[in-house]
Amino acid sequence: QVQLVESGGGLVQPGGSLRLSCAASVSIFRLSAMAWYRQAPGNQRELVARIINGGSRNYADFVKGRFTISRDYAKNTVFLQMNYLKPEDTAVYYCSATFNHNDYSGQGTQVTISS
Repeated sequence: QVQLVESGGGLVQPGGSLRLSCAASVSIFRLSAMAWYRQAPGNQRELVARIINGGSRNYADFVKGRFTISRDYAKNTVFLQMNYLKPEDTAVYYCSATFNHNDYSGQGTQVTISS
């Protein structure tokens, strides 16, 4: 079992920045991949960014150049740095992890972009 706890969401104006954090209950060395997803009202959950154990990163086209996924092994935490935020980035952001071929997800953190 892996518990994931997201934090860092909030309300920010268009063009602003937020950094989301996802703390894992196990060493992230043991996780084959970690990712951020988001889900806006009425929409399906979509992949935002993923980082695999070897260090390779993938981003959705709609966040390339604006968002960065990173990790801190000492803190067992994955981050999502979000810059140049747009109103359409408004969603609940979920952290996920793959451990022993099983996928786990956190409870999500709300991100709202509005003036």
